[in-house]
Formats: sequence, structure tokens, C-alpha cells
Amino acid sequence: MTEPAAPDPAVVAERLAALRELIDQRSPDPGSVTVVAVTKGFGAEAVAAARMAGLDDLGENYADELVGKAGSVGDAGPAPRWHFLGAVQRNKVARLAPLVACWQGVTRPEEGRAIAARRPGATVLVQVDTTGLPGRHGVGTGAVPALVAALREEHLDVAGLMTVGPPDDPRASRAGFRSVNALADRLQLPVRSMGMSDDLVAALEEGSTMVRVGRGLFGERPPRR
Repeated sequence: MTEPAAPDPAVVAERLAALRELIDQRSPDPGSVTVVAVTKGFGAEAVAAARMAGLDDLGENYADELVGKAGSVGDAGPAPRWHFLGAVQRNKVARLAPLVACWQGVTRPEEGRAIAARRPGATVLVQVDTTGLPGRHGVGTGAVPALVAALREEHLDVAGLMTVGPPDDPRASRAGFRSVNALADRLQLPVRSMGMSDDLVAALEEGSTMVRVGRGLFGERPPRR
């Protein structure tokens, strides 16, 4: 099998400039928006290209990939801020805790308890399911306030909410993004991690403060082995 081409740092930088222009045009508060470069499925070259473009927030969905890529980062400059975007499996928390700056997929108090035991005061986001689709990760909007309270009892830094829009139809994402933004306002949570490569415009217009972008920076993702 032919290895996928490594992301070209110059192309990544151009795509990032276009993304920042989109943020300036569509977000009501462009200065509040953090770009998380999602390197899932790409090699360590994507990490290097993102860092060269000035991106310090990196996202991974799989524990093994995050641990491996974190080990590929040299000592030059500040360490990246790793965001764990996948479902929190308690048996993998010990490996991830020294590396992860923000856990974006917390859905149960038990997950928060496991994180707090290994990384007291860690920053977490509650993942909200706004689609109602079978098998979707996240909690319904009605369960969010109680989960936020439970995570705070574990002395975690609950910084905000995260959601993933429905597949295949970016237009259908807007209502969910709007409801998550309103819920974050009600709970006085500053971070709203909403929007990926396909539904960025809706997310930004509905108040996202954090976008998770992979293909929009690095190109088509190679098949997972």
C-alpha cells in the first residue's frame, strides 16, 4: 500500500490563513475562537506542519495516536496543548492524563472521577448530543446541568460544552449549535467547541469559540489501518 503524502507545511499555512479569514467574517467575536488542528489519522508530519503554521492546540480521537504523536514532539519551543476528542475510556486515562490539556468528550461522572484521580483540576468539556441519532456519543441537553455540577464536585475545571453536528448535512447542524450556545450561556461556561471542516460557517455564526479542523487543514484523511 502506498503511504499517504505528508501534509505540505506551506499548504497547511495557506489553509489556516483562509480559515482565520473565515473566522473573521463569520464569528461575532473572532478573537475568542481557538483553532484545534485535528491530526487524527495523519502521521507525525501533520503535527510538525501544524506547529510550523503556529497552531499549538492539537486534537486526537485515539489514545494510542495521541501518545505516539506526543512522543514525536521535540523539546524546541512550548509543548502543544493536546485535546482528547474521543470517548473517555477509564482504562486509558492513566496513559493520557500526563499529556492531555483538555478532555472534550466527558459524558459521565465516572469519567470525570477517573480523570480527576490522575490529573486533579483538569480542564474538561461536556459533550452534548443534539442529534438524537442512535449510537451518538454525548448527553442530552437536559442532563447537562447535573453533569456539570457532578464534575465540579470532582474539582475539575468544567470550561464549556462540546458537540458534533449530524453527518452528511451541515445545514442541519445550526439548530443544535444554537441550543448548545444558549445552554453554555445559561450555565456561564465560556467555551463552546462546535464546528468541524464541513459545518464551520454555521458553528461560527452560532457562537462557537473553538473549532476542530482536520481535513480543512491537512487534506483528505488516509484510511484508518
